[in-house]
Amino acid sequence: MSKTSTILLSATSLLCLTAALCYIHLKPVLANAQEPDQQTPARTAPTRNSHDFLGLGPAPDTAAAKLGEPIYKENCATCHGPSARGAQGPNLVRSVLVLHDEKGEEIGPVIKNGRPQGGMPAFTNLSDTQIYDIAEYIHLQVELAANRGLYTHSNTIISGDTEKGKVFFAATCATCHSVAGDLATIGTRYPQPAAMLARIAWPSTHGPRQATVTTNNGKKLTGTLIHYDDFETTLRIDAGGTSTWSTPTVTVDIPDKLGGHRALLPKYTDDDLHNLTRYLMTLK
Repeated sequence: MSKTSTILLSATSLLCLTAALCYIHLKPVLANAQEPDQQTPARTAPTRNSHDFLGLGPAPDTAAAKLGEPIYKENCATCHGPSARGAQGPNLVRSVLVLHDEKGEEIGPVIKNGRPQGGMPAFTNLSDTQIYDIAEYIHLQVELAANRGLYTHSNTIISGDTEKGKVFFAATCATCHSVAGDLATIGTRYPQPAAMLARIAWPSTHGPRQATVTTNNGKKLTGTLIHYDDFETTLRIDAGGTSTWSTPTVTVDIPDKLGGHRALLPKYTDDDLHNLTRYLMTLK
């Protein structure tokens, strides 16, 4: 056999082998073949709710919270406020311990044993069920505060009744506000429904806060509040100097200009806010 023939035979054999391999790998799969399903699973739409969005724990047990409300108000409200937003004691709505708690496992021991170093007594008279109910009431206050920030706004309001908003304003807001005074042109200042709704639900305040500190010996000092938390309070006195106290050792009185708005937060319904927004947008 000549050299040329040998080369042609080798090339032909290589082409046949390549074709066979391609046939093996590229042949169609039979309909009844048992091949693993490698299809990409369909993506599901993300769920938008307060717990996913804000990282909260399980939804509160509303039945238990209702039972816990009178127990909380009898034993806890004096220090922590009727809605757990703080008074003489810390604000529980923003408490890290409360946010980490799910079913009373974190809150329960604190109620049962107290915190003597912070002035909180032990409530040994409360049963485990009562403590669970109190914990659920506190969680409900967190839920009410959190959900207020989950409205979906648009630049065009399509809901709300102007006349109902006017009635709601007269019954709820007119004690502090006037459509002929501070709110006379609010519709011009906040022409977008989203901005108006946010202003209604949670208006902001500007400038330094004033406070009065009463010391253990009864001395009262009034000035600008520089720092205030559960541990330290710092006040700038009118003379220009500053004084700092351990917060548990003094009484700090901070006038709350937004107290009325805070009280309304858990009471508003969606219709209330939409009706009021619609009405206030007519004040131009």
